[in-house]
Amino acid sequence: MFGIWGTAVSLKGLYDLFGGQPEANLYAPAPWTFVTKAQWFRYSSFELVYGLICLAVAWTLVRYSAFLPETLRRKIVEPKLDLFH
Repeated sequence: MFGIWGTAVSLKGLYDLFGGQPEANLYAPAPWTFVTKAQWFRYSSFELVYGLICLAVAWTLVRYSAFLPETLRRKIVEPKLDLFH
């Protein structure tokens, strides 16, 4: 799940960073009046870093899962107190 989300957000961040622009530019009288280029760069950079961190978490979980056992069997412990008998 982290991998899928991280890939989507990273790709969106790359698009916003190098080719996208905010939707506010479509409705503004002049582009970049409501949202400045510096603000958009900061937002798209955050989006890219967030996506890359999600990918790193996914990679770490996949690597860590190799050390876990396949199944774990536990003995069912009967409770010491029975209220209905």
